Amino acid sequence: MHVPDPDRRHTWRLLQHSLQPHARSLFALGGILVASIAVQIATPFVASRFINEVTTSGDMQVLVRLALATMVLALIGQALSIAETWFAERVSWDATNALRHDLVAHVLRLDRSFHIAHSPGELIERVDGDVGTLARFFSRFVVSVVGNGLLMIGILVLLYAVDWRIGVGLTAFVGIALVLMLRIRSGSTHQWAAERQGSADFYGLLGDYLGGLEDIRSSGATSFVHLRFNESMRHWLRVIREAQMRGYTLVATSQGFFGLGTAFALAICAMLFRSNDLTLGAVYLVFRYTGMLREPTEQLRNEIQELQQADASAMRIERLLNVAPAIVDPEHPVSALPPGVPSVTLDSVTFGYGEGDILRDVSVSIAPGTVLGVIGRTGSGKTSLIRLVPRFHDPDRGTVKVGGVDVRKLRLGDLRSRIGIVSQDIHIFHATVRENLTLFDDTVDDARVMSVLADVGLDGWLGALPRGLDTGIGGAGGGLSAGQAQLLTSARILLRDPGIVILDEASSRLDPATERHLQIALGNLLRNRTGIVIAHRLETLALVDDILLLEGGRVAEHGKRVELAANPDSRYAALLRAGTSEVLR
Repeated sequence: MHVPDPDRRHTWRLLQHSLQPHARSLFALGGILVASIAVQIATPFVASRFINEVTTSGDMQVLVRLALATMVLALIGQALSIAETWFAERVSWDATNALRHDLVAHVLRLDRSFHIAHSPGELIERVDGDVGTLARFFSRFVVSVVGNGLLMIGILVLLYAVDWRIGVGLTAFVGIALVLMLRIRSGSTHQWAAERQGSADFYGLLGDYLGGLEDIRSSGATSFVHLRFNESMRHWLRVIREAQMRGYTLVATSQGFFGLGTAFALAICAMLFRSNDLTLGAVYLVFRYTGMLREPTEQLRNEIQELQQADASAMRIERLLNVAPAIVDPEHPVSALPPGVPSVTLDSVTFGYGEGDILRDVSVSIAPGTVLGVIGRTGSGKTSLIRLVPRFHDPDRGTVKVGGVDVRKLRLGDLRSRIGIVSQDIHIFHATVRENLTLFDDTVDDARVMSVLADVGLDGWLGALPRGLDTGIGGAGGGLSAGQAQLLTSARILLRDPGIVILDEASSRLDPATERHLQIALGNLLRNRTGIVIAHRLETLALVDDILLLEGGRVAEHGKRVELAANPDSRYAALLRAGTSEVLR
């Protein structure tokens, strides 16, 4: 899958896109910034007047007014700082939460091949780690870059007003320092991008191994896992060190230049004071403004370091957003599927994953309310066939129709809302029983939930739970047995009431006694619905009306189950006579 490489303007595009909906808050933040800058510049000016007044006439009333003005400015400055922080953090969290939502929605739309190539841990680091880096950048960017930029300009203007020589000298120091910092920053983005990738690789590794914890323990592979972790952390440490050394270069550059700048300003002030061209208050003003000039420049330096990390994160986020899903809604979709239980038709379908055909010229029709059992050896194309119905993939040739409509002409949401899938891989969310059944839809009535649980035989299990539907479950199996987890998943599908139900070897991991209990629940689930059942146990096929036998991706046998069982020459009848399910594996 080709992922386009965004240009160097990705950070600014992402910043503009994320902050545009918050224009009013940004406008208010801008007003607070202007007021805060005015207070910061005015405070040393009042202090300078105070010093001049003390060293000249010493009018007590003037001194008291200037002292009170200094106190008022200090209080106003604190209030503005609080308001500035509140607005900046609000804009940051609103913008980055919206970005997280966009990323999650985009990742959920991407096809299976993408999720095979990227581990859950890596994607979590993209959605949370990279966006978290941008959150810190967004929250301070306007304040630190725009605000401190305006503060620097205001200070330099006032220094020119005090004496043009001081203004010219400090302007030169500030300009050279900023140019050097920007040049250092431009060469640091790739180091920070490597650091973010090292973080994603580490968390991807962690997610993979935590997911396979039992297998790792049982196979004695703990030492191998430790070795892989050590290798990953060593790589991560190396790229972090390289990125941070670039940052320390920025610190040394700015501190060195402003040390020289301060010495220059003090030397000029000393000469002008001795020649009576500056008052003592003006000397203080220059000294104070020189210190204030250093502070916003150092904050800009810190923001440039943040910009390096944000630039790397924005590059990775934009690359992720630029990954196009293989399956998308049609440009001109059919309005909706016809009401009622739909049919399913595969017409001359050929399909593969890019390395040869898995299904070859498969044609089969499932009438509304009919259940088709699909059997065949491993690799015969059973799972690939059922993935085409909800349009997880598109066929290379031929058409798949649901309700007589080509699935490529339907909105994905409309199509998949009519299909329920129960597979051998069960996922129970860390949530209550109710939330696991309703998938967090709080509009579903509890009476309906209780009725569905009774239909699958879980009413007794529910009655034994300490808090009933509000009991928390979750994790790999959620504290449930394999059979209970399958029954709970069946109840989840039954609650949605889809027209099509697909069972992908739902009972393959169950013991025979538990499977017989599940068979009753699955029978209720398939009743009055169109069904496709993949089974490797012959007992499961008692639920189906028709049989489809795949061999090498082709239809080897297709017909009514009862008729095939009665035909001694059929492959299905031979399986029944053998009395074993191993031939279906």
